[in-house]
Amino acid sequence: METNTKNETQVIQLTPEAIEEVKGMIQRKELGNAALRLSVDGGGCSGLSYKLHFDTEITQHDDVFDFDGLSVIVDKKSAVYLSGTTLDFSKALVGGGFKFHNPNAKQSCGCGESFST
Repeated sequence: METNTKNETQVIQLTPEAIEEVKGMIQRKELGNAALRLSVDGGGCSGLSYKLHFDTEITQHDDVFDFDGLSVIVDKKSAVYLSGTTLDFSKALVGGGFKFHNPNAKQSCGCGESFST
């Protein structure tokens, strides 16, 4: 997987807990050099929804950011909605998992997986 060598502004931040969890998932699933792809799609109860998945393909429409050796891919369209967002992870039994803290979200649903701007 090629990395984008452009000196881009970090669109998104990941907490140390999120970085550790994603790296652990890549290792457990034996995904090798896969990167985390973050994107925003239309849908969800608030209009837009967050998407997370692993990817090894980078296109001309993507920016790649490095977090302690973890590559994170964000397409330019999603970057508009994700700018300033922090991805966190909690192991709490209630309310645990990945959480997006997005300053652009004017409204979000109760599950935290969709939002509107």
